[in-house]
Amino acid sequence: GSLANSITPTAVSGLSSGVTSIKAGSNDTCAILSGGTLKCWGWNSVGQLGNGGTTNSSVPVTVPGISRVMAISEGLAHACASTTNGEVKCWGYNEYGQLGNNTTTDSLVPVSVSGLSGAWSGISLADFHSCAVKVDGTTFCWGVNDVGELGNGTVTNSKIPVQVTGSTGLLTAIDAGGGQTCGLTTGGGVKCWGDNTYGQLGDGTTTNHSTITTIPSLTSDVKT
Repeated sequence: GSLANSITPTAVSGLSSGVTSIKAGSNDTCAILSGGTLKCWGWNSVGQLGNGGTTNSSVPVTVPGISRVMAISEGLAHACASTTNGEVKCWGYNEYGQLGNNTTTDSLVPVSVSGLSGAWSGISLADFHSCAVKVDGTTFCWGVNDVGELGNGTVTNSKIPVQVTGSTGLLTAIDAGGGQTCGLTTGGGVKCWGDNTYGQLGDGTTTNHSTITTIPSLTSDVKT
């Protein structure tokens, strides 16, 4: 309820109980409540709070139009959530198609990601791209793709989800960051793709990869 910095833990207004999961972005935060509803707070310049406006909020506000939320992830100025009924919805900044609804128009409320349905085991957002993995390992990404961060063998941006080449039956979890994405394999290994300018793909090179790349030193025993 204030804009004062705090050097000690401070209670979030109205969320003293009933929260099952929480995710912080660059300048906003969201919490999933036990009933599967969603509340967000913080910066809201392009609708990243999902409540239909662009006014910042120092207290949690309800995100309408989405229920049965199972997981949420935050990008630089957009957010996406998966639900127990198989939907994936996104809202906020959309210049590069990172909302996945076949437009580049920002959205102040959740919009359905085109063509995605089923059971989801994870969702993760980077600055300008988004990814989600199904329980069978099939992984889809959408948004900016200038360094191969969508993992489909191209460097072409996509406003709709594209399948990460070779992901079916392979990945159990994903984590996107900056211009790269990494996934945990069924065998406990790690695979990455995208930007590798600083060696962040871990394959011993600084070459970008637009398809899944093996990390030689992490082929098993990785838990999370």
